[in-house]
Amino acid sequence: MHKQHVKGKMCRASAAVCGAVLAASSWAAETAQSAAPKINDPARGWDSLWHEVIVDITIIGILFAVVTAWFVFTSRRTAGNQTGASPKLSAASAVGWTVLPIFIFLSIDLYTAANGWVLWNHYRDVPADRLEVKLESGMYSWDYTYPNGVRTQNELIVPAGKPVMLRMTSRDTLHSHYIPDFRVKEDSMPGRVTYLWFHPTKPGEHLVTCAEYCGVMHSYMAGRVIVKSADEYAAWMKREETQLAAAGAPAAAETGAPVAKPAARPKKT
Repeated sequence: MHKQHVKGKMCRASAAVCGAVLAASSWAAETAQSAAPKINDPARGWDSLWHEVIVDITIIGILFAVVTAWFVFTSRRTAGNQTGASPKLSAASAVGWTVLPIFIFLSIDLYTAANGWVLWNHYRDVPADRLEVKLESGMYSWDYTYPNGVRTQNELIVPAGKPVMLRMTSRDTLHSHYIPDFRVKEDSMPGRVTYLWFHPTKPGEHLVTCAEYCGVMHSYMAGRVIVKSADEYAAWMKREETQLAAAGAPAAAETGAPVAKPAARPKKT
């Protein structure tokens, strides 16, 4: 009996220790998740702001239509030679009919402007953990260069779940890199570096177009953003690095320069 009693105590102690370990692990996971920086995706904010604008102008439009219909109905002529006369308003009524609508509509405008300012700050606040790609626009192509030297034209290939930032310039004239699905658009111009960022969350393809008239073949300046899963993107980038190294080997052999090795990829954690 004594042995069984001791054994029972040991089992209960082990269960308590396991429970404490699981609780600590769960707390650590929740803490790490809450400590992760929150990404304020400007696309969602833009959709929300646009929804508010549509609701506001719809309500205002209906209100104006109702008031106009009411004035038309009450001010209609009922006799052939009838002459209309406007009602006399007191000074307080005149001020009220003028000032109150101004403050009502001004408050709506200020509310929309304040939300627009918040959204603009989200556009300018680029996440620190991001993929940064250089873009050189030209008549009529989008030329992307990755940090390891890999280049693509008219196809920006990115991993899902990671914010992407483009540092942009132009080699000829003014262009505007527009990705409708991500609600981002920014000009690229000669002699100046501009930027935009977006947050692709799932694999898929998205249209890129130039939103600034740049020449007679402006409509041909179209491209794609191809979002791949993390594994597919890693495999694609490895193939591109291999091809880049192979292409650089003959040139290095002719000049006697050492062959440049592709940049080491970070290990997965």
